[in-house]
Order: sequence, then structure tokens, then C-alpha cells
Amino acid sequence: MKILLTAFTAALLFCGAFLLLGFNASGARVVVTRFELDPARSTFMVKARRGGLAWFKGHDHHISVKDFDGHAELALDVLNPASLEMKIRSASLEETSSVFTQPQKEIINKELDEIVLEAAKYPEISFRSTDVRGELKNGRFEVKIGGELTLHGVTRRVTIPATVSIEGDRMRAQGEFDLDRSDFNVKATSAFNGMVKVQDGLKFNFDIVGRRAQ
Repeated sequence: MKILLTAFTAALLFCGAFLLLGFNASGARVVVTRFELDPARSTFMVKARRGGLAWFKGHDHHISVKDFDGHAELALDVLNPASLEMKIRSASLEETSSVFTQPQKEIINKELDEIVLEAAKYPEISFRSTDVRGELKNGRFEVKIGGELTLHGVTRRVTIPATVSIEGDRMRAQGEFDLDRSDFNVKATSAFNGMVKVQDGLKFNFDIVGRRAQ
């Protein structure tokens, strides 16, 4: 029995080392490539729709995420191992909708910073993946990235669908997902004595570019 337990323990250790070193199930070594996220070449938007009894008097908000960093690690020909980490500066979110004048945008940005996101208290929004599922299809990875999102001091598990492609030294991830702001205790501003306010549902749309790390 002792010999069997020793052999079993050795097998578990071997399998653990197998995964940590980046081998796939067939025993072939998997080369993992790291890509640094590039906000200057990326687009990351949040759409907040108007609501309330007088919704027709308001406008939807189109918020751009301006400042973030992070990295993705993945193999170029198999789905796993793969991971994503991303950090967003809360104060970098800005209104971009053309329906607002510049003075109106400045007021909205101030409310975003001080009332909605409370950037001084919660300066960072972060995401860290815990699992990546999907398949390689037509030269692209169609994936669902599960992980932990921390927003406004609240951490919740979310799943983000994305299409990931690799072209030379560039990685590109595109997709969209929805969040309920009330799940993260995020407040919403209002107008016309509360008759117009932002709905709880937020839609995120992203086209993120990463550069191969040197």
C-alpha cells in the first residue's frame, strides 16, 4: 500500500510539473507568448442608456476608457494555457458622445470621477482571468474568459466573450459584454429632478490590441 501511495504521489507531482512547465496533454512543449496591452491602438467603450419617466429628454452616454495597462499570455496554436490581466485608471473614463457640448462633457466627467466611480477612493478597476474556454476556428480563438472583476471596491466573477487573433507581433481581442452597475454598488446621476437617470445595465464594447513583449 505504501508503495502504491508513493507512486500515486509521484504521479501527481509529475502532472503538476507538466502543467506548470507548459506542456499540453499530448506531451508536447507549449510555447507561451506574452502580449502587452496597448491603449493607444485600442478602443474600449461603455454605453449607458438613459431611463426614467422622462427618458426621452435625456441622452445615452458613450464613455471611453482612456488609460489602462495589462498583458495577455497565450500559445499561438492551442487555446490553453492562456491568461489575461488588466488594470484601468478610474479617472481616465471620459464622455465622448457628440450630442453633448464641451461644457456638458466636463460636468459629466466630473460626476463620473467624483460621484459615479469615486476615483479618489477607488482609483483602479481590475480584471484577472481564472479560466479560458473556447475553440480555434478559422485561424481565430473564439473564447469565453472567466475571471474576477473588481469595480468600485466590489469583486465579482464575470465571463467575457471575445474573438482573439494573432497577426505577426500583434494580438487583437474584440467583443462585448454586459454588466449591471448595481452589482458593484455604482451610483448613477440623474437630471430633471430624477425624471431622467442612467439605467442599471451597461454595455461594454472593446477592440483591444496587444504588442508582443520583447
